[in-house]
Order: sequence, then structure tokens, then C-alpha cells
Amino acid sequence: MALAIIIMAAGKGTRMHSDLPKVLHQANGRSLIDHVLDTASSLLPEEIVLIVGHQAELVKKAVARYQVTLALQEPQLGTGHAVMQAGAKLRDFQGEVLILSGDAPLVKTTTLQELISFHRSTHAAATVLTAVLDDPDGYGRIIRQQNSDCVLKIIEQKDAAAENLAVREINSGVYVFNARLLFEALGQINTNNAQKEYYLTDVFSICFANGERVCAWKTDNPDEILGINTPEQLNTAERLLQQR
Repeated sequence: MALAIIIMAAGKGTRMHSDLPKVLHQANGRSLIDHVLDTASSLLPEEIVLIVGHQAELVKKAVARYQVTLALQEPQLGTGHAVMQAGAKLRDFQGEVLILSGDAPLVKTTTLQELISFHRSTHAAATVLTAVLDDPDGYGRIIRQQNSDCVLKIIEQKDAAAENLAVREINSGVYVFNARLLFEALGQINTNNAQKEYYLTDVFSICFANGERVCAWKTDNPDEILGINTPEQLNTAERLLQQR
């Protein structure tokens, strides 16, 4: 099937303590978004849609050499809202949509190829890239059907009961969706939550309610799912990139 990729790169990154857009901070001599775009391009998708927001013109200039379509998220009303901005370009796309974060430079091409291949083989409506962490604090937890690739629930830490907090398999924020189902579900989510934002993870609730198959594929290298939110995490990512 055809593949399109959405990369979320609209955030400010306030914890970076810098006016520079988070995705333009450098690790191992290149910006975070360069690392992600190189990986995305290596998958040979039909379309890459880059969601921009904070200092959009600066990000646009930085990625000018890449074959991408830019979509502006303004104002920024959550991860679901970010993906909605790609709707004008991809709403009629027939295939699968891979969603990546512009601040997660360590995920490898081979990992994403395996994720997509697994998604296709299971005929899932959506597949989540997961990892098992020694310390899963702060991450959403993946609740699987027993001895199965199927996901029953994705629970945010703040909503998790004690037995859920014991689960160490976490949501990486990397997803593959059937494009039609993704945009249909995005049209049904709302902002009835504490942050008054559109959450992309609410799409999974709609999939579960409709009886759609949601699967999880686990990477054996948890370092790959590291997102950059602080200078310390940027230093860690740089060290890991240098070790490759």
C-alpha cells in the first residue's frame, strides 16, 4: 500500500530554555528535524507533511532542501489538532499514514520498516510503536490482550490505576494508521479534557469503540523512542548518535 508520513514539528519546546524552535536544536552536528526527515525520506513515501507552528518561517527555511509539504498549526491545540492540519493534503489519500515526532531523532529506518510491515501483516486499523522501559514514569502505558499483539487500552499515566502503573510497556508516540480511518476518527474527537486540546490518542478510543483492530509492535532498543524536551535529553541523544 501507499505510504504517507506526517511529522509533528510545531511545538515551542519551552523546557529547552531557548527561543529556537525545538526541532532546530542540533545533535551530532545536525538539527533534530534533519535527522527525522532523513529517516522519513529513506522510507520513500508518496508524501511527507511537516506540521509547523512556532517560528514556522524559520523551520520552513531550514527544511527547504527536503521534498515536504508544510501545514501550519496555528493556534496549537494538541497532537490531534496537529494531525488534523494534514487533512487538506491527505484526507483522500488511499494508504497508510506514519506519524513521527520532529523531536525524536533516534528512531531508525529499519525499525520503522519493521513497524509498517507488522502493521500490514496484522491488517490493523492502527499500530503503536512501543518499548519496555526500566522506569516508565511519565509515559502512557500499553494494555495488551493477554498473549496477543492486540491493544486493549492506552492509558495515560495520570489516569492509570496502580495495576496499570506496574506495566512497563509504553507508548512511543510513533503510529501507523489506515489513512481513511484516521481522518474519520479525527473528525469525532473533542476537547472535553483538562487541557482543552485535541488528543491524538483519543483516536484509539474511537477505534476501540468501533471494534477496529489496534496492535502494538515493540522495539528491542528503547533508546530509539527518546524524545527531546530538555537540554539534558538533547545531550543524551547526541551521545547516542555519536555511538552509532
